[in-house]
Amino acid sequence: MLRHVEDYTARRMPDRNGTIRVAVSTALAVLVLLAGPATAHSGHAEAGVTMPSSYVPYQGNLGDPAGLTSSAPRQRGKAMLVAHAAHAGVEAENPLAGKVREANARFTDVGVATAEGYAPIPCVSGVEGGAMGIHYVNGALIEDGVVDIGKPEAVMYEPQADGSLELVAVEYITTTGPANLDGHLFSFTNAPNRYGLPPFYELHVWAWRANPTGTFADMNPNVSCDATVAASN
Repeated sequence: MLRHVEDYTARRMPDRNGTIRVAVSTALAVLVLLAGPATAHSGHAEAGVTMPSSYVPYQGNLGDPAGLTSSAPRQRGKAMLVAHAAHAGVEAENPLAGKVREANARFTDVGVATAEGYAPIPCVSGVEGGAMGIHYVNGALIEDGVVDIGKPEAVMYEPQADGSLELVAVEYITTTGPANLDGHLFSFTNAPNRYGLPPFYELHVWAWRANPTGTFADMNPNVSCDATVAASN
């Protein structure tokens, strides 16, 4: 391939003591080596070109030889964060979920919820699968009409086979709307409803259990009430 480029250049360029021809041919040969290292190095170069055994093709960015502006380190860092979040069972890169986890970490102990006036209602499952879990509800917080990230109106737990409860989410509820939390609009539930509440606005935040249908969806396919059913039998 290099021989063809050089011959073509020799035919097209005027020969002024060989200076222009040699200079352009050399420059083109360097560009071919840089642009097509895989062809030359793989042994598929055309006859007449033999690369030394010590040749190592350049794999960098010609505009950034030191890799100073490369996005690779940032991409590796992002991948590590996503992997860590997935391992922890939460949604990655969700600012509101992170704030909710930080503000309500105390509820990992269900005893704290009961001490703060929360009381349980039966475990809620979805008619199309998935569940919400057991809601520990604070009626006084529903009645005050205030949406406070550190005071959710309901705290949600998944019953475990050993009888314990695992914190999976919180729910913000208000009878005054439209309502939102950090720019996330609440859903509206009319009356009558299976909770026995007047019409209300609500927002679930699955801050401790990843939800494939969305961090703010009502039901979570990764949550089950089965342990509660088994215990009652």
